[in-house]
Amino acid sequence: MTRFVRAAVVASALAFTLSACGVRGGLESPQAAKASPTADAQSGEGKPEGAAPKAHQSSVLDGLIR
Repeated sequence: MTRFVRAAVVASALAFTLSACGVRGGLESPQAAKASPTADAQSGEGKPEGAAPKAHQSSVLDGLIR
């Protein structure tokens, strides 16, 4: 039993040590994403104003979801 506990402690310590690798802080977006403007409501991209929503297509999973 002590071998199992020791192996679990070593595996946990290794997992915690390896999970700490990497750069700490927020994610950085690519330079191209910063330069391109985002679409606004007046750009004409996306659905037109007043468009009807899509009809629901039934699925096998509907019974589980609803």
